[in-house]
Amino acid sequence: MAQHKLSVEAPDTLNTFILRLVDTSVYDPNMAVDCPILEITLPGFTHPVQFTTPDITTGFIKNFTACDLEIQTANCATQYNDIPDGIYVIKYSVSPNDVVYVEYNHLRITKALVRYQEILCDIDVAACDPTDEIRKKLDSLALIKSYLEAAKAKVETCHEPQKGMELFSYAKKLLDKFECKSCH
Repeated sequence: MAQHKLSVEAPDTLNTFILRLVDTSVYDPNMAVDCPILEITLPGFTHPVQFTTPDITTGFIKNFTACDLEIQTANCATQYNDIPDGIYVIKYSVSPNDVVYVEYNHLRITKALVRYQEILCDIDVAACDPTDEIRKKLDSLALIKSYLEAAKAKVETCHEPQKGMELFSYAKKLLDKFECKSCH
């Protein structure tokens, strides 16, 4: 029996002001695509923000701001607040919505990735074999990046959100320690 294969991806970006979602579904051309609904539950929230037509149509590529996600209510379109890192529950459905749907946990790590990039900018890396001190810094950063990737895998692929958040929190602590100039 033919059917739609729904899929939504949340690519990592370095833009702290948006959550980008992309419809990567394969739609059966012999079936209607009616009543698309996208629900996004932010970290720490229990109720989703819901989006429907005309905002959500097949093949959508949408950048959601803090205003769209209802965590910013003032100065929308003139000031853009950061969107928090953490686990987002993303559900996408079409009619019949209680039958044809997908639901994902997405671990947003944008702010952590920006911090990681900023630290890399501060390291005097040259196109030659690094000094022992620079090599140690690069190795430490590679480990931190591995923790961030492992956290995403635990949340998004292994379906172990608690373990993923533990790894994410640990990676952020390592970033804090790395950035601290006076820490021992």
